[in-house]
Amino acid sequence: MVGFLTEPTLVVALIEVAVGLFLLTRAADEFVEGASGFAHELRVSPVVIGAVIVGFGTSAPEALVSGIAAYNGNLDLGVGNVVGSNVANLTLVLGAAALIVLLRVSSSVLSREAPLSLLGVLLFAYFTTGGLSRSEGVILLIALTLSLGWIISGARTVPDGGFSTDDLGADDDDGDRSASAELIRTFVGLIGTVVGAQLMVWGATALADKAGLTGGFIGFTLVAIGTSLPELVTAVAAARLGQTELILGNLLGSNIFNSLAVGGLIALVGPGPITDRSVATIGVICMVVVAVTAWVFLVTRKRVHRIEAILLLSVWLVSLVLMAGDARADSSSTASDTPAQLDSTRVDPA
Repeated sequence: MVGFLTEPTLVVALIEVAVGLFLLTRAADEFVEGASGFAHELRVSPVVIGAVIVGFGTSAPEALVSGIAAYNGNLDLGVGNVVGSNVANLTLVLGAAALIVLLRVSSSVLSREAPLSLLGVLLFAYFTTGGLSRSEGVILLIALTLSLGWIISGARTVPDGGFSTDDLGADDDDGDRSASAELIRTFVGLIGTVVGAQLMVWGATALADKAGLTGGFIGFTLVAIGTSLPELVTAVAAARLGQTELILGNLLGSNIFNSLAVGGLIALVGPGPITDRSVATIGVICMVVVAVTAWVFLVTRKRVHRIEAILLLSVWLVSLVLMAGDARADSSSTASDTPAQLDSTRVDPA
């Protein structure tokens, strides 16, 4: 089935993109409102729900796509997806949300999610400099466990009146929902969002493959944008509902998960060198610069305003231009890097 979906005809690819976009737009609101409602029912900080449930959940497409790519010997595509998703989250997604609403940064984000996200990105970037090994994968997963424990241990109870479903802009009827009902609503929205994103990825990857682009470039651009669509749509929906803590928790938690969980997964199932220079150099450098810049904004400004949003979106566009120029320079290796070989280039994990 995967082979069929990664190499469809033009018509099938276009249908996948259209259906995926429809599912994303319909499921995102349910996802955000369910997660926020669940946080309200348990009186847990929405930023924790955003980082753990929403942030990790919306990173499921990255785990699926990168894991399959690495297992089948296309580590460049897997790493490019992680790097590109991390860049897109803190530029395209964060910038788009900040254009809609002013994002204020809470003290809990500054003390936990923000530094953990930055450290996760830096650790993953360091390991990619010499390729990825299984031992490094184990280290990344251990770091994930420690990070998750720290986030959960910092979950604060929300006092009465401190967080209400009225803040979500929901109907009064939603006030009677139980925690279990909100959890079901969250996961139904999550499934729809992930499936929609995956359809978008399959269709976009097939179309890009026909253009003869490198695996690393596809991973950083089209696949990363596709797998970041849950974060983008969720952030926009949360911005419309005024849930700024949920947005930051989602994006920072997603980058923690991408760097540590997805990075650890691809290192375990498909260790080896990273042969695509555009990803190993330009992509990783862009990821580190973006992570540090976003962290500086959060720490020094304690908010993300429209000015910062425009700057972040500009950085994203510049990174695409740099990657495109480097990919053209490596065009001679295109044939060996395209995702058309996901089902035919499996390497021995040993």
